[in-house]
Amino acid sequence: MLETYIRDRRKKKDILLMTHIVIGYPSLEASFDIVRAMVSAGVDLMELQIPFSEPIADGPVILKANQASLAHGTSVKDCLRFAEKAASTFDIPFLLMTYYNILYKFGVAAFAQEIARCKVRGAIVPDLPHEEGKDYLQSMAKNTLAPIFIYSPTSPESRMQEIATHAQGFIYCVARKGVTGQQTDFSLHLQAYLDRCRRATPLPLALGFGVKDKSDIDYLRGKVDIAVIGTQTIRVMEEQGTDAVAAFIESLR
Repeated sequence: MLETYIRDRRKKKDILLMTHIVIGYPSLEASFDIVRAMVSAGVDLMELQIPFSEPIADGPVILKANQASLAHGTSVKDCLRFAEKAASTFDIPFLLMTYYNILYKFGVAAFAQEIARCKVRGAIVPDLPHEEGKDYLQSMAKNTLAPIFIYSPTSPESRMQEIATHAQGFIYCVARKGVTGQQTDFSLHLQAYLDRCRRATPLPLALGFGVKDKSDIDYLRGKVDIAVIGTQTIRVMEEQGTDAVAAFIESLR
């Protein structure tokens, strides 16, 4: 189980790192090189994003990566093959992240069955609320997959508790309103939000949206279980090349 892995890993580390890539950006081959670099640098788990034309939770950097990957012709089947190769090559959990239209067109039950076959451990579908996800939740449970759900600073505590009854693995806490890649205020305001998250669920907590350097991760130690690095890794890759990714990840420790 994903939750068991996280808890066992946390016994050895005071905070885990989860990274994020858009499959097929800048190419399928380069994407795999980036995954290899991240694993070698010590990341604990990873999101693999299936590109989508309208990634509504993502800011301009990840949006651009989605559009470029699609322009290169990256298909859902390409992404599933990529995920299968990653999961069979590297000994960390991989999650698929995408938007519900991808699942709907593929077939929700077929999608869950296929990602289980690929040895992926779960999925993050940010535009699918649990109220509308009965088929998704049933299919994930049938295939022993973790549906990762999201808390936001605007979520009332009662809704957080309701979401937690459907989530498995961990809860993804977005650090602020808005999309990925913007500036996040790591302050007492964030601490109060994380305190609400902790009260609402016994599951491990991950925090993303705006985590960009070691000082941010140091702030999060003891407050969450997983720090999520997404946009900043893509920026490093774009500015310095894929070879710079491992050094950047190592610098976060």
